[in-house]
Amino acid sequence: QVQLVESGGGLVQAGGSLRVSCAASGNIFRIIRMGWYRQALGKERELVATITSGGATNYADSVKGRFTISRNNAKDTVYLQMDSLKPEDTAVYYCNAFAYSRSYTSKDYWGQGTQVTVSS
Repeated sequence: QVQLVESGGGLVQAGGSLRVSCAASGNIFRIIRMGWYRQALGKERELVATITSGGATNYADSVKGRFTISRNNAKDTVYLQMDSLKPEDTAVYYCNAFAYSRSYTSKDYWGQGTQVTVSS
């Protein structure tokens, strides 16, 4: 199994910044892609940003220019720097990793989520 542990969520005023981190551990052979999704109350889970092991990134239109995803491959850790936060960014943020385990099976893994609340 692969475990994902998020940290860094919290409460911030609109216009402020937060950084969330996610560290992967466990039966990891190779992590192909890591990313962040979010789910606001009463809404579907949605993509925020992803990054491949080669550094290719993908962002939701709603966060482009405000959020930056980065990754430390040596530490199997992904970061999401969130700037110019808006109240509509309020959600539980979930870390995701698509990885091969040492048994060479691949699947999506999810963290337990970290709450980000942006006050107006």
